[in-house]
Amino acid sequence: MIQAILDSANMSSRRPVVGDDFESNVKDLFIIGDLSGAPVVKLAMEHGNNVAEHIASLPDARTSKSGAWDVIVVGAGAAGLNAALVAQDKGLRVLVLEKNKVANTIEDFPEGKWVYAEPDSRPPKGKLWLDGARKEDLLTRWHQIIRDNKLNVRSEEGVTGIRREKDAHFTVTTPKESYTARRVILATGQRGNPRKLGVPGEDREQVYHRLYSPGHYQGEDILVVGGGNSAVEAAVTLAERNRVTLSYRGPELSRVFKDNERKLREAVDAGRVQVIYNSKVKSFGERTCAIEAAGAVRELPYQHAFVLVGAELPTDFLKSLGLKLENEWSVGRYALLLAAFLICYTIYGVKRGAGSELWPFKDWGHHAFSFFDRPVSFWYTVLYTALMTVFGIQAMKRWGFDRKDRFQIWRYTSLIAFQWIFFFLVPEFLFQYAVKYQWVGQLAKDPVFADQAWRSYGIIYAWPLFLHTFLNSPHQIWVVWGVLLTFGILPLFALFHGKRYCSWICGCGGLAETFGDRWRHLAPKGRTSVKWEWMNMAVLIAAAAVTLMALLRDTVELFRTNADTALGWYGLIADLWLVGIIPVTLYPFLGGKVWCRYWCPLAKLMHLYSAAFSRFRVSRFAIHSNDKCIGCGECTRNCQVGIDVMNFALKQEVLNNHGTSCIGCGICVTVCPMDTLSFQPVAGTKLVQIESKPKVA
Repeated sequence: MIQAILDSANMSSRRPVVGDDFESNVKDLFIIGDLSGAPVVKLAMEHGNNVAEHIASLPDARTSKSGAWDVIVVGAGAAGLNAALVAQDKGLRVLVLEKNKVANTIEDFPEGKWVYAEPDSRPPKGKLWLDGARKEDLLTRWHQIIRDNKLNVRSEEGVTGIRREKDAHFTVTTPKESYTARRVILATGQRGNPRKLGVPGEDREQVYHRLYSPGHYQGEDILVVGGGNSAVEAAVTLAERNRVTLSYRGPELSRVFKDNERKLREAVDAGRVQVIYNSKVKSFGERTCAIEAAGAVRELPYQHAFVLVGAELPTDFLKSLGLKLENEWSVGRYALLLAAFLICYTIYGVKRGAGSELWPFKDWGHHAFSFFDRPVSFWYTVLYTALMTVFGIQAMKRWGFDRKDRFQIWRYTSLIAFQWIFFFLVPEFLFQYAVKYQWVGQLAKDPVFADQAWRSYGIIYAWPLFLHTFLNSPHQIWVVWGVLLTFGILPLFALFHGKRYCSWICGCGGLAETFGDRWRHLAPKGRTSVKWEWMNMAVLIAAAAVTLMALLRDTVELFRTNADTALGWYGLIADLWLVGIIPVTLYPFLGGKVWCRYWCPLAKLMHLYSAAFSRFRVSRFAIHSNDKCIGCGECTRNCQVGIDVMNFALKQEVLNNHGTSCIGCGICVTVCPMDTLSFQPVAGTKLVQIESKPKVA
């Protein structure tokens, strides 16, 4: 069970771990292109250009070893070719090895398929040509560039092994020869290994895992297996001249473009395509295949079959090279989890207050960690603010300045500013100054107000995140403000901005968005992880119950003795373990939004507000999609609250808080290479239309 939770961050395939300069955990072995997260041709070319420039800038870029290459590039796709061309242009000796054909992924596209040069906002980098063109024209230009530059490309020569030697060189092995190189660039992509069904007869001559020339098939019985865009497009195209059956294991086609869904529906209605849902191919015979559906197996006639169920990451090959994959659970990673727990347990265990520390710090920890006449809680706030500032600036650079995204620049500026002003300077300094110098008028002379600096956290932290707004003899100004903030300002904020409080204002969410940003891709994903979100409703109910008990303890005999006990347990479980120790421990393993997503009662209250506004179609908050989604999965991968954003984008469905826990951070919009997603203004309840552009191959 625990291992299932730890593995819940994984996408359908894990990427190798790479650094900022595309270097893997194996020194001088670089990974670029689709394998490292470039989902379109132009971005893959950019990877190739950037890694080549980086390698060429190194002081030991050129090897002095006789017979060795400076760089061997494995894979002759967009990333690999561009890297090789730029590196050669920089004076390096380069060899390209390709197990199939040059640009094999594009070569496998159906005849006449158009390749788009998206995203439009980024010019192509490097020496490869790229513009919107038919695949045949694009390949012709690329082959001419290879010839003009006399680039040494050896196709039909796949790499079987790469070994780093003691002299800091690599031995690269193929079935034909062994080569020596100072550095290696791996640009193999993820699509060269078609996923197979693993059933008898799948290796028959008439069973394919790619569709090359649909026009070659006429008047045949054809089976297409799969439920993605490739399978649907193949079925629709082949149905123009053949009798087609589409077999899919699921109950519905949930990950196809809206336009493809429409075309398939039209083909089905016209009787050109038969779709069998909840079905599995059991075997391929000479003339028939066995398909299990509705608890029965039947024989279906076919002359050709196309199994189009995606591609598999070459995991065994990558592991044989010593490469680490994201989120691998080794002994060392479990040790890091334990170390993270001990650090968080210590920090939160000693800051509870003198005499209330956790074992083994009880009765001494608070004093030991208090310095320069300041309690440990002050130094905790200093550490918290420092972490948010340092990592917030890094995140701002990553998502804002590097991508020229003003939305993200302002978001991180807001988070850092709120932390400094309202969660550090005001409670620790400015409140005391306001009382001392009577900036707040007569309130400065009120001893109840003057002694409640700690309650100034309630200026931004609304109930039920900050329960004490209403408890333990607050000054009436805190009560009035707490009611206005929780039940007036926040609902109005949610109407226009959904749950953006979590990603623009809140200090708890701020630590996750800054310090936890580097692990955002590890947020739990899938339907099971969404079901776990019931827990923050349980915490909200508990917070409401405890607050009610505390408010009524002087009038209800039952609550008189039990209210303090309930408050103590709530503080121990929610305010210590669920907001502090457990989520911060899990940041590097399950992403930053563990508390916000699963336990924060305020996040749940705002969700209820925003979901109600969405349900009644008055919400001004939503993420919209045009028809350009290519299904790369970057939006889903980077969602801190585990939403399958790609599924919404593929179907062009509105994403709001009616059914999702979206916090409006906008990272899905930022990472989309096709500008598919956007926060749109609305007029009344009618959505403003987006100007659509064609999809990219």
